[in-house]
Amino acid sequence: MPSRFEVSDELWAEIEPLIPVRVRRRRHPGRKAIDDRLVLNGILHVLHTGIAWTDLPREYGYGSGVTCWRRLRDWQQAGVWEALHQKLLVKLNAAGVIDWSRASVDGSHVRALLGGSTPGHPQ
Repeated sequence: MPSRFEVSDELWAEIEPLIPVRVRRRRHPGRKAIDDRLVLNGILHVLHTGIAWTDLPREYGYGSGVTCWRRLRDWQQAGVWEALHQKLLVKLNAAGVIDWSRASVDGSHVRALLGGSTPGHPQ
């Protein structure tokens, strides 16, 4: 029974080039790594349903929840999600499907390099 959280071929074509290549050790290679696309499906299943990583159903073939969690962490550190976000924004903007009039800028994500005032002590 497959999960309903599987990545389409079209989206996978956008994501796959951004994922770092996993180098398998020559000496003591261990078990062969689970395919990145299957792991991504597992990550999406956990994030969409809100289940615990350890509760990811093995029947779906996504590997263990721990494997999915580790890959999510590694891909985050490698900048995969930021790169995908930028790539999709460019593609969607070029297609004219982003309504920029509904966008907002949030200043809470910008560092205050000069410090700002201390709470309760105006400058």
